[in-house]
Amino acid sequence: MGKDVIVACDFASAEETFAFLDKFANCTRKPFIKIGMELYYAEGPSIVKEIKSRGHKIFLDLKLHDIPNTVKKAMSVLANLDVDITNVHAAGAAPMMKGALEGLTRPDGTRPLLIAVTQLTSTDQETMERDILINRPIDEVVMQYAENAKNAGLDGSVIVDKVISSKKANYGFDALNNKFCDMVDAGIIDPTKVTRSVLQNAASVASTLLTTESIVTDIPTPPAPMAPAGGDMGGMY
Repeated sequence: MGKDVIVACDFASAEETFAFLDKFANCTRKPFIKIGMELYYAEGPSIVKEIKSRGHKIFLDLKLHDIPNTVKKAMSVLANLDVDITNVHAAGAAPMMKGALEGLTRPDGTRPLLIAVTQLTSTDQETMERDILINRPIDEVVMQYAENAKNAGLDGSVIVDKVISSKKANYGFDALNNKFCDMVDAGIIDPTKVTRSVLQNAASVASTLLTTESIVTDIPTPPAPMAPAGGDMGGMY
């Protein structure tokens, strides 16, 4: 499988976005595009449909985080946009992530890939303890969220399993060269600039994506059709 570069279209309008995408109009292979909150909220679903019509794959980066039933219903809408990857925030816990997976699954059993964000890069240990009263080390929280995402059935669990089981602080997945390694020794991570929590987020990148300008990765094979799940995920308490 070849590698795709996911390019963040962090523009404020459709006009700016298409001025950029027009540069690839004559390319046989169009770049994989990330659409974030700003562009999606400014232009709505039409921006997704237009970019898809131009032949681009789309990662819709909205990081949904709400009660399970609300996320489930929102994901059923996103499934109809024919995006290739979308995501949730793992802080919503397993019931929400399972609901997202159910909502994203179409009647024929197909669905986009679903991944989870564990922690935003703007959150550090001090912020986590002061603002949301989580006193466990941030790297433990990140890995627990990644484990929850795996157990909920989200995509990329193979990488998460291997990183968690390694017990090595710097162990991770080199997506560019498609191999596991010590990410400090390989020169991927500068230990003077990056905390261990960010390292582990990068290591489990197939299941837990942080907000980035762009990311080089293997695009997983879409899941095989499965029988649609039923049931309600509950309400707000």
